[in-house]
Amino acid sequence: MNYTFHWLPAFRALPDMLWGALVTLEVAVLSMLLGVFFAVLLAVASGSNYRVLRGAAASWIELARNTPALFQIYMAYFGLGSLGIHLDSFPALLAGITFNNAGYLAETFRGGLRAVPPTQLRAARSLGMGQIQAFRLIVLPQMFRVVFYPLTNQMVWAILMTSLGVIVGLNNDLTGVTQELNVRSFRTFEYFALAAVIYYLLAKLVTLSARLLAWRLFRY
Repeated sequence: MNYTFHWLPAFRALPDMLWGALVTLEVAVLSMLLGVFFAVLLAVASGSNYRVLRGAAASWIELARNTPALFQIYMAYFGLGSLGIHLDSFPALLAGITFNNAGYLAETFRGGLRAVPPTQLRAARSLGMGQIQAFRLIVLPQMFRVVFYPLTNQMVWAILMTSLGVIVGLNNDLTGVTQELNVRSFRTFEYFALAAVIYYLLAKLVTLSARLLAWRLFRY
């Protein structure tokens, strides 16, 4: 084994990698916000009395959960391009991860909705609230309390999925910056080992933040 480690260039590139980590967080947070929005709609549609809505929701969920996230990002970048809809790397990655997040979270949210007693909704309606108002103010807060920890896991997964952006040409996130540095120096182990540590710290930061938030919100 004749490989000689050179860590100094990797540490000198750390500021660039941290800027890439911010882009990684931006994609992950946006994909989670959009994923939660669509997941709520899918969870509600799954329990709808309308067969078309149930079928559309089931198709989204099945595709998101049973096909690779890589293919979903490819379809957003290359597949939509074949239809004349051309997305840059960033929105294509965001669309792919959002699609995946929504599919997984929809099943989680459906279970969370079932955990909320139906009497809660009926009690809210008896107080004069409309259907949507009662759902928004009474049911959704209780559902999010039930699914809080699965949401945390999905956020970590979203952060890790952003690394797939390199396959569609995204070069300013953490993986993209690391790949650019590797191409210029061929110090693969040093740069990617440092990037792996940053991904690990980001995941741990999300987990720790979730625990602190849970202690603040659910201690009573």
